[in-house]
Amino acid sequence: MNDCLFFGLNKEPILIKNESYKITKPIQFKNENENENENENENENENENEKQIKQISSGFFSTIFLFKNGKAIEYLNGNDPKQNPSKIQIEENIQKVTVGSQNVAILTIEGNVFAKGLNINPNNIKEFINISSLIEDKNDRIIEDIVCSADSIYLLTSNQNAYGIGSNGYGQFGFDSKTLKKTEKPILIMKNVSKIFSGISSLFVFLLNSNQELFGYGDNSDGQLGLGESRKKESKIQNIPKGKIIDIQCGNEYSIMLIENENQNPKRKLYLTGDSLYNGLGKDGYTYEFTEIKSSLFENDDDILNFSVGYAHTLILTSKSKLIVFGSNSHGQLGTGDTNNQYIPIQIELPKLRFNEDIFNYHVLCGNENSFLYYSFSSFSNLEEDLINLFRRKEFCNISFKTKNGEIISAHKLILQAIIGQDDQIEKLQELISNKSFKESNQIFEMIYSNNSKINPKLYEEIKIDFNLFVSIEESMKELIEFENEKDFIIERKEKQYKFPKLILIMRSKLFREKFLSVTEDKSNKVTDYSELSDESFQILEYWIYSNQIKEEIQITKEIINEIQIGIDYFQLNQTYPNLLDLLINKFKN
Repeated sequence: MNDCLFFGLNKEPILIKNESYKITKPIQFKNENENENENENENENENENEKQIKQISSGFFSTIFLFKNGKAIEYLNGNDPKQNPSKIQIEENIQKVTVGSQNVAILTIEGNVFAKGLNINPNNIKEFINISSLIEDKNDRIIEDIVCSADSIYLLTSNQNAYGIGSNGYGQFGFDSKTLKKTEKPILIMKNVSKIFSGISSLFVFLLNSNQELFGYGDNSDGQLGLGESRKKESKIQNIPKGKIIDIQCGNEYSIMLIENENQNPKRKLYLTGDSLYNGLGKDGYTYEFTEIKSSLFENDDDILNFSVGYAHTLILTSKSKLIVFGSNSHGQLGTGDTNNQYIPIQIELPKLRFNEDIFNYHVLCGNENSFLYYSFSSFSNLEEDLINLFRRKEFCNISFKTKNGEIISAHKLILQAIIGQDDQIEKLQELISNKSFKESNQIFEMIYSNNSKINPKLYEEIKIDFNLFVSIEESMKELIEFENEKDFIIERKEKQYKFPKLILIMRSKLFREKFLSVTEDKSNKVTDYSELSDESFQILEYWIYSNQIKEEIQITKEIINEIQIGIDYFQLNQTYPNLLDLLINKFKN
């Protein structure tokens, strides 16, 4: 059973049968047309309840639940309070969903985006169309991330280009709204983008580049872009708090930024710009630059895990299992049990779920006037997910393949050598790709990189024997430890040097990913001096970075576990599932 709590506006449709403004028991998912024959669907309902939630998105248009199996169900906002959800009919497995005021967008594992809504297909707002296929540059059609705003959809491609489709009525695509009011095809906004931020009711957008420079476009009438004055038109945001931008969540008239700084306590702090009536500053009026949200609830040893902003309310989840809320509460969306607005952060008491043992896998999500707290862990291992993401990043690709239609797909020769073998196997792969479509070719590469058959089971059966995909991806990646001639970066600690391929560090470490992808950073064979870990701890990290595994013969102590935590934080290693610390702790207990 999923852990998924709901509170807030609970009508049109009714998601749960409890009082609308009280924290509820987990949502019971119904099937389409369930009421027509409840007995026949009893077993199907039971299976539906057992689905593991991957993500939730809720806005003015609808509420969508995405499950680990790549399928999704949608509750359309309308006039039928008894409405049951409908299954989203997309042939490809879904990776992410996002809902805005007038549009819905779905990102598939293959990197395609299907969307519907008033600004996408006004003749049939319930029909999904492939908007990524409308990008003019065919080599820029693999999408890595999507974001819906009030009436626009933003796409981030694998080449790190940001596109927009829909309304440009407030200049949110970076073009004069008088000359370009809307676009029916994705239009290029900016290159070298690492992240896009917007909100379900926002008429503005933030774009972050690989140098941590932030740009904002769109409505700034209430200072929500943080440009220093209410109607300033420059796009680059100045006076950003020191530290690393982790996330930005946007409401209707304000924005909240999460900054991480190793030299402050707590390490993560929230900053706000825009209309300050409902956003935790405890005062009415406006702020035109990002201003810290202060509260005694934010303890020095308690970090913010994730947060979400709706139309005018905010939920924050911390590492000590605190749910901190503030903002508009007109429909009980803060979960306080009443409808009183909260102008400063307060803490909400939660029922005992799995918080104490697994808080890092919980997420908060704010809809228009409702909220969700749900449990979700990654369906891919660290290594599978990191390799797929690496394939979609083209900066360090060094080998090209041509499809039957002449499109070029780039890949990483080092990864291919580790997984499928040397030059003869790569030549065989080139011949295969030359007879496949662009879409099928991308699927083939993602299956080879991750050895995950779910991307396209039929195609996987066709290629698994030829490319020896029976070997686990973890075992294949261990081969790279022996590739001495490919190791072009040195991490020096004490008197010992550890050599790594830059490609592996980019794939596994956010610290090195941003270092090597920076436009201004020196990309030479740098030596990083890092001496805080013992040899035993560093060797565990080294083996984990390559293989996502720990050696059986390693003896684990409390000191090593503490050092590994330091190493994970310092190198900003990707941590999804399985979690390195969890494995070490279990090994230590056993």
